Amino acid sequence: MFIVLGYLQHYTILCVGTFVLSAINESFRPANSTAIAHYSNITNRTRSYSLNRLAINLGWAFGGAIGGFLAGYNYHLLFWVDGITNISAAILLIFVLPYPSNLTSTLVKNKQNASKGSSAYKDKEYLFFILLTVLFAFCFFQLFTILPVYLKTVLKLSEQLIGVLMAINGLIIAVIEMVVVYKLEARQKPLTFIRYGVWMVGLSYAVFNIFTGHFFLALLSTIIITFGEMLAMPFMNSYWISRSSEHNRGQYAALYTIGWGIAQVAAPSIGGYIAEEYSYNLLWWIVLGITILAGLGYSRLRYNISE
Repeated sequence: MFIVLGYLQHYTILCVGTFVLSAINESFRPANSTAIAHYSNITNRTRSYSLNRLAINLGWAFGGAIGGFLAGYNYHLLFWVDGITNISAAILLIFVLPYPSNLTSTLVKNKQNASKGSSAYKDKEYLFFILLTVLFAFCFFQLFTILPVYLKTVLKLSEQLIGVLMAINGLIIAVIEMVVVYKLEARQKPLTFIRYGVWMVGLSYAVFNIFTGHFFLALLSTIIITFGEMLAMPFMNSYWISRSSEHNRGQYAALYTIGWGIAQVAAPSIGGYIAEEYSYNLLWWIVLGITILAGLGYSRLRYNISE
């Protein structure tokens, strides 16, 4: 679909192609999350998700740079490389990842359990967790949507400096997140770290209302939100896994992905409206308030350990 999209010209057809590509792209996430749970165990699951995030952030750091170079040379080449790398990853997946020998019996067993087991859509506590995650993700996604505009228009940072800040976010995660998670995962329940991480994300935006400055103020905000992200997101994965079992794990993963998708739509639209019609300062205070409430909400949840 990346290759096809590169040849679409008419606006309406381009919208349809983008929708199809997005649907295919997002269908990967629940399956990927479920696979991580399948190939890990309760002792290394949080680190497994951190390792997955490490790969994503390395791709984020190098992919943006390579993509910018390719787009500057030839936009069609960018779409072809995107398509070929995805196809190559699929082929690699077939040959490298061990295929379960008892897959058929497992699927039959899971189908039988699903008919008499609990559904993720009836798990009220998990639905509350998803609501809190939507609130958190709405605040977090300001990092990639509204915050760069603020850095450019208000703090007067150049595109190069903004790119440096984004790269710092990815590199810090790639270098130290695995170490941080390994040191912390056995000390407290995941919800404790989620709460602290959510509050740090809110604080990272509030610093723009509290202090004055330009690049170094933005750097301070980037460091705070990066550590908040490292505390919250790996342990969020641990939490939803703890509430699922083999027969309904796909449902739990899908709901988690849907929550992030809702926030990704709401963050730029609502955040942009508040910033334009009122002010960035009000937006940052609102984001802080939302994260405070979300953190308190996470405190009310229970943690269940499940394979």
